[in-house]
Amino acid sequence: MTLNTRLTALLGIEHPVLLAPMAMVSGGRLAAAVTAAGGLGIVGAGYGDPNWLRVEIQNSENARVGYGFITWALARQPELLDAVLAQQPATVMLSFGDLAPFTARIHAAGVPVTAQVQNLAQARSALAAGADIVVAQGGEAGGHGMSARSTFTLVPEVVDLVAERSPDTLVLAAGGIADGRGLAAALALGADGVLVGSRFWASPEALVSPRAQQRALQAGGDDTVRTRAFDLVRQREWPAEYDLRLVNNALIRRWHGNEAELQSRLPEVVTAYQQGVAAEDFDVDTVLVGEAVGLIRDIRPAADIVADMVADATRILNRGNES
Repeated sequence: MTLNTRLTALLGIEHPVLLAPMAMVSGGRLAAAVTAAGGLGIVGAGYGDPNWLRVEIQNSENARVGYGFITWALARQPELLDAVLAQQPATVMLSFGDLAPFTARIHAAGVPVTAQVQNLAQARSALAAGADIVVAQGGEAGGHGMSARSTFTLVPEVVDLVAERSPDTLVLAAGGIADGRGLAAALALGADGVLVGSRFWASPEALVSPRAQQRALQAGGDDTVRTRAFDLVRQREWPAEYDLRLVNNALIRRWHGNEAELQSRLPEVVTAYQQGVAAEDFDVDTVLVGEAVGLIRDIRPAADIVADMVADATRILNRGNES
């Protein structure tokens, strides 16, 4: 059972399902599993740890995968782009910053550029920079992003913009997509495919603690929150316009909205946080998933996730055609 779209044709894949390059979670093993299932896995190179990236390139075992970077972090270590281009990736995905300094090098290697955006202004910039694929990420998504726009309205607006300005550019939907219903909805909104994070986060191939995954299974979408407090605690210097979605806990409830006080007490809070991480105490450590966590009932292999998502979406779309 397949769903053929412009995305499957461009990337030479069977299903229009891409693994989100979740930093330090989407490793080579998970990316290779999604690719083997007919989608495309994207390794989350994230903040640009060269040793981690080297290991995960090896763990992909020569599977055809992509690589994703936090753009402002890649700008500090541009040599990492050469390292992944040497692997002849299926795509390089850039998120959270100006991709223009990198597109020429990526295109020169014959690799499509995927750009993740959170609003129309960013989408226009991505098109101007030469993105081949634009990912419209709604605020439902886990991890970093923006809270202003929802997937359901952002995606068709980006689709319309792209159709007008660059009709050969593809659009993917991201944020809140965890099953066949989300895939079918994204295609109905005009997207060429989906980028999926949280559902694959809850797979045995993901670089995630089993205890963290069990904590996620106890949560619903209402239990998640967007905040900047966590980046302050773990001392990640993100641009002010970005926050992140995670499962709420005691640490976040204490400091979300109290960032000024947090800054003044940061050393003691960081110490307590580091102790909580070591103990896997999820009242302190965090579970970085999105609102779709409420749709996740189990920890499943990536191959099963892809197969079920595509089968369910196909049934839904066929049912609509029959009516």
